[in-house]
Amino acid sequence: MNRFLLSLFCISFFACSENSKECPSIILSGEIVNPTSDFVVLFKNDAVIDSAQLNDQNHFTFNLQGLEEGLYHFDHNPEQQYVYLREGDSMLIRLNTLEFDESLVFSGRGSDINNFLVEMFLAHEEEEMMVYDLYRMHPEQFSHKIDSLRLVKIKHLEELVSENDFTEKELAMAKASIDYRSFLYKEKYPFYHKKRTGDETIHELEDSFYSYRKNVDLNEHTLTYFRPYFDFMKHHFGNLAYIACMEDCGGKTKGVVENHLHFNKHILRLVDSLVQEPEIRNNLFRNVTMDYLLKEHNTNKECGIFIDKFNALSTNDAHKEEIGYLYNGIRNLQPNMSLPNLEVWNADNEKINIKNISKDKKTVFYFWTATQRRHFRNVLRHVSKLKEKHPDHQFVGISLKTNQPQWLKILEEYKLDKYSQFRGDDFEKVQTAMIVDGLNKCIIAKDTLIVDAFANLYRSF
Repeated sequence: MNRFLLSLFCISFFACSENSKECPSIILSGEIVNPTSDFVVLFKNDAVIDSAQLNDQNHFTFNLQGLEEGLYHFDHNPEQQYVYLREGDSMLIRLNTLEFDESLVFSGRGSDINNFLVEMFLAHEEEEMMVYDLYRMHPEQFSHKIDSLRLVKIKHLEELVSENDFTEKELAMAKASIDYRSFLYKEKYPFYHKKRTGDETIHELEDSFYSYRKNVDLNEHTLTYFRPYFDFMKHHFGNLAYIACMEDCGGKTKGVVENHLHFNKHILRLVDSLVQEPEIRNNLFRNVTMDYLLKEHNTNKECGIFIDKFNALSTNDAHKEEIGYLYNGIRNLQPNMSLPNLEVWNADNEKINIKNISKDKKTVFYFWTATQRRHFRNVLRHVSKLKEKHPDHQFVGISLKTNQPQWLKILEEYKLDKYSQFRGDDFEKVQTAMIVDGLNKCIIAKDTLIVDAFANLYRSF
């Protein structure tokens, strides 16, 4: 079926190439198994380019004209994925939402760069635990190991390029997918080394350890929304802020990062002084401010001061509005306040307010999603232990990013108690109301009142 579809798309593309004025310059088609939405939306950065509706066979097609070569992303709510596009591409995408990243495959003209980007993403996921163990190593050993891992990927890319026609921009994007993940490991090293070894101080590093920094462009517009680059930038500025605080403020190694207001003010100043690209600046300002609020978990005077600083620096009104919503959300989730007025779905397809679920009970609300099965299975095992340890609490799962048929199937497959499992049908609404900033987060309540709205399922019991 896939080969047949691809051949049809290719025939259509080549047939119309005789009259290029009437034909799209890019054809992007696909099939989505177990769809979670009726649409696929194509974005360039934050701007919507086009949308395509799934037909009765769960296929979609974009016919695109006049697009600039570069990185885009498509959104199949609630998931999204990068796609690199250039004129002349004729690609077929196939994916299964139950294993979104692992199942994603591109075929056709333009598929090589896209499959490579997916491959690098999955490779990074697989090696993260291994790298975490490497943080115990001395700097020279660690640096050598990370450089070796990078070299293997570079050689793989060189082989791919020798067999395929990559544009200069495609090659730069492919190399960035390798480099910035490698650089990220090194930016993390001093802090993770301290954590893994139990050292009281940050390891002093030779300038050669960060030799890659001289080739890093902190204003690379084409990478603004590329996750490896942005993750690197976040940790890079956190690293610089730590050093700046130690040198300029006479700080002690202990407690520098824990002083969230002071530390994050350093980051804001550094971003302001070193980054000129408006979108990168604004995205970093947003990230730092959100990180500060989510770690601080309160709405005291210091939070107000920090938000004022953010508002003075940012030029993005949407970000300012978002931070305002987050600030208000945190304010509404303080201890002894009432649970949000949020409705979720039960297994009988009925809406129920979370206040009714918690009434007259000690309740722990935890979260999971069908798209992350490993996390889901780990959570189930952990919750089972917590139930034995805390028999006076009820543990209530709220599934996110999971449609009704998928959810019911999972309940049956894992023999879950339908009276303690619910589904949030609007991810953004649940995320905003309960400030779900990670799947290990949980909310502890007693008789509809909040005990701890920012608890961690693994650390708070």
